[in-house]
Order: sequence, then structure tokens, then C-alpha cells
Amino acid sequence: MQRTSFSTLQCPAARALESVGDWWSILILRDAFQGLTRFDEFQKSLGIAPNILTRRLKHLTSEGLFERRCYQQRPPRYEYVLTAKGRDFFPVLMSLFYWGLRHIPTEEVAMLLGDSNSGKERRVAVTDVLTGEALTPENTTLLAGPAANDAVRERIAHMRAWYMGIDA
Repeated sequence: MQRTSFSTLQCPAARALESVGDWWSILILRDAFQGLTRFDEFQKSLGIAPNILTRRLKHLTSEGLFERRCYQQRPPRYEYVLTAKGRDFFPVLMSLFYWGLRHIPTEEVAMLLGDSNSGKERRVAVTDVLTGEALTPENTTLLAGPAANDAVRERIAHMRAWYMGIDA
């Protein structure tokens, strides 16, 4: 099955999905945040087939989330180090983790998020950087950005009208 590309869409969420790829990629990134960098470490942690892991690492590298660095010449061996773009995925991963945690029965919770220094449990919230206000569906809307075309502006207007209960 041919995968649909979102690279030309104007929606930042769709474009982000193009960069990240799929669930394997998200799990590879999860493991990278826990210190894994080498092919064999990712393969052992995930139980992923080598051909799939190769494709996902190549994709994440080409999208700029990893930098591939040689750590051994003979035979050549590489590690995958998070770039600034890759590190910027951390809040997304933590939000996904916390969302999953909130929707798993308590008796099935095997991991929590914790403060590295104190060991106290952490809880995730998505907030506005400028105001500190928690973002919710009720207080957040889309705005047209500098590259918005007429179709995007129309879509935003239609969504706002729907949300406000106005026939568009």
C-alpha cells in the first residue's frame, strides 16, 4: 500500500506527521530520549525487524530528527543522535505518554513520569507560553498564518462558524 504524503499540506499537524512517520518512529524517538543511539539497541528494545528499523532510521534522519554519526570504522557502525528538531519532539511525546497514562486502568500502569532530580511524579499540561493558560478545545482556535491561502482562510472561517453554531 502506497503511503500518502502530507508534505505539501498547509496544516502544521499534517506536516509534523510527515516528519515523524508512524508509531515505530515515535517509539524510536521515545527510546532515543532514554539514551539509546545504536541500531542494535533500538532493535533489542523494540523487537522490530531490521529492515523496518533501517527504513525508519533513514526517514527520521532525512527529516532532520536524527544525525547519523560513525562511531566505528571497521566495520562501519553508526549511531543516531537527536538533533534540535528531534529534541523538540519531546513535549509531543510526553503529551502522548500522559494521554495514554490517563486512559489506562490504574492496575495496568507500569510507568509514570518523574522529576529527574527529586523523583517526584510529573504531570503533563499543554500551556500557552505567554500566559501560562492551559490550552483546551474551548479556548483555542486556528488563526491564518502568513502563508495561508484563500482555501485555508475559508476552512478556518468555516470551522469558527461551526464552533460558534453559525451556518456557514
